[in-house]
Amino acid sequence: MTIQWFPGHMAKARRQVTEKLKLVDIIFELVDARIPYSSRNPMIDEIIQHKPRLVLLNKADMADPRITKDWIQFFHKKGIKALAINSQAGVGMKEIVSASELILKEKFDRMKAKGVVRPRAIRAMIVGIPNAGKSTLINRLAKKNIAKTGNTPGVTKAQQWIKVGKELELLDTPGILWPKFEDQEVGSKLALTGAIKDTILNLQDICVYALRFLEREYPERLKERFQLEYIPEDIVDFFDQIGKRRGCLMGGGEVDYDKVAELVIREFRSELFGPITLEKPSDLVANDVEE
Repeated sequence: MTIQWFPGHMAKARRQVTEKLKLVDIIFELVDARIPYSSRNPMIDEIIQHKPRLVLLNKADMADPRITKDWIQFFHKKGIKALAINSQAGVGMKEIVSASELILKEKFDRMKAKGVVRPRAIRAMIVGIPNAGKSTLINRLAKKNIAKTGNTPGVTKAQQWIKVGKELELLDTPGILWPKFEDQEVGSKLALTGAIKDTILNLQDICVYALRFLEREYPERLKERFQLEYIPEDIVDFFDQIGKRRGCLMGGGEVDYDKVAELVIREFRSELFGPITLEKPSDLVANDVEE
């Protein structure tokens, strides 16, 4: 299955980000803590170039905390500050401001040296793929509902400046996906975590991806969730067992595979398998060796 999704407003957003870049001091790059690599837009590196950045691993409550620590260390080794946050619950909000001040200390020290006793607020641009939680983060930082939020990708479609007290001014941008996924597994991870609209996906394929990943990385959670004594090798048998246990049936008692797929994906996104991370920094190293 080939997954592609690049609505017209995303191409426009890319141009707008480039145009507004000179207005900001720092980039807040928001990624999904469950897929910190796959939810990074490779175009962002080209666009922002040497602009200071802070990577925010959002939805950290949904990710495996051990692996999240590994990812923070991974970014640190690349010279990029990273924080684990949960914008929905407001966890890590204070650290964002303090980390930004640290990253920009040299710049503001130069401003003070030129006689600017009270430097202006930090101007930050928030970028990230759809459904990463940008609007929720803005509302948390601003402590009021300013930005539109939604649980489907593509809610934000225009840029807006938002003041956050005296410390921050934020430039929100629409979520941007890249026109082509070089690695289709990246597309599968984005689809499973909800970054791509379900209406353009084959949910059975995404379900197969989810089940095989859980079988490999979290087998006990998978067996416990569906009350399985063993995990079937045959995927049809696997679907059949889940469907019969959960009542995903059609007339005549046959298993409805579409309903099984919807069930598994919904329960994955609802954290009913527990906190899960779909990729590790070591995966990147392994891929580089294979290439």
